[in-house]
Amino acid sequence: MKNLHIVEHPLIRDSLTHLRNKDTEIQKFRHHSDKICQHLFLEAIRDLETRQVTVTTPLQETEGSKLTNEVVVVPVLRSGIAMLFGALKLLPKLKVGFVGLERDEKTAVASQYYWKLPRITRNSVIIVTDPMLATGGSLLHLLRKVSPTKPRSIRLVCVIAAPEGVRAILHEFPDTDIYTAALDEKLNEKKYIVPGLGDYGDRYFGTE
Repeated sequence: MKNLHIVEHPLIRDSLTHLRNKDTEIQKFRHHSDKICQHLFLEAIRDLETRQVTVTTPLQETEGSKLTNEVVVVPVLRSGIAMLFGALKLLPKLKVGFVGLERDEKTAVASQYYWKLPRITRNSVIIVTDPMLATGGSLLHLLRKVSPTKPRSIRLVCVIAAPEGVRAILHEFPDTDIYTAALDEKLNEKKYIVPGLGDYGDRYFGTE
């Protein structure tokens, strides 16, 4: 599917195996989550724009580059926060917004209970983090509200994705890039990703 980027790396495959394993304890789950999310985020910002600058080394002047885009990371509460830590390690100056969306278990329709974003400009690169892209309902709700602000680009970063959710996102927002470690098989009758890895937030924050 166009604009779907499955990020391949041996370290990602190794960490994803640990995340899928139901017997992985919380400290290992967090370790491998942070590692895999940092790799995904790094791929999502690969094409950020830079400007040329001159710096002075201990020996002489030389040319270098500095980032020019403003990066805004928007974790979808609550599990999206688990992906924020790796992003902050890479770009400590990034701005952070928070969106609280709750999915109805029967209809899979998302309802909003919290919304707090920094000011978005035409230079803003928005990166939405949500580890599980299932039906796409929550992310569609977010995209419908953020797209009218006309940022430079909106990118979605998730650990695993279901084909149904990816198709729903790209059907309505075909220019949105989606970065994920794996495209799983399907959604089951309860709208859970299969084979999946369980409830990401519960496993990361220890609330099972």
